[in-house]
Amino acid sequence: MAQSSILGRMGQLVRANINALLDSAEDPEKMLDQMVRDYTDSIREAEEAVAQTIGNLRLQEDDAKEAGEAAAEWGSKAAAASKRADEMRAAGNVADADRFDNLAKIAIKRQIGYEDQVKAFGPQIEQQTALVSQLKDGLNVMRAKREELVQKKDQLIARAKMAQAQVQVQQSIKSVNIMDPTSEVARFEEKIRREEAKAKGMAEVAASSLDAQFESLDDAASDLDVDARLAALKAGG
Repeated sequence: MAQSSILGRMGQLVRANINALLDSAEDPEKMLDQMVRDYTDSIREAEEAVAQTIGNLRLQEDDAKEAGEAAAEWGSKAAAASKRADEMRAAGNVADADRFDNLAKIAIKRQIGYEDQVKAFGPQIEQQTALVSQLKDGLNVMRAKREELVQKKDQLIARAKMAQAQVQVQQSIKSVNIMDPTSEVARFEEKIRREEAKAKGMAEVAASSLDAQFESLDDAASDLDVDARLAALKAGG
């Protein structure tokens, strides 16, 4: 993925208002799952982009270092050739002196070419260094954002389970209220009272029947007493 593209995506994810997104989501848990996946994918892509950018930066630094070393080396060769030319000229050997001066000029041209490369590498290295720093900062923010998402996801799942349990309890309470078992108990209690009253009535009926039987016995005893007295009167007369 291009650096500009990964930077744009990183910025979009970093600026995302998680709470606002969750408030507008029909299924926050699914949305969090998707956001965590998006962040994970983006972090992986960002890590690759950062690694590639750092690799390019190190290559440029190495090239700049080599160019600097080459410039110094050709500078030394130019100085050596120039010195040799001066020695030859002092000895009266003009032809060799001119030859060494030409070699010095060639070395100086090489030196200037490598110095130009070093100068050209400077802004590029500076730009790449700033980009690497920006990518690293964005990557760290994205990692922190992802941790926040994971924590919110865990909290949300826990809250959802608790809310579901509360709903089940409330539904159970509502079902109990609709059934109203106390009314069933009251009806059963009333039935028992009626049975008890019936039993008392039957006991009273049985008791009244027994009293009548004893009264008939008393009446029979009275009749016997009357007959005995009548018999005694007759015997005495």
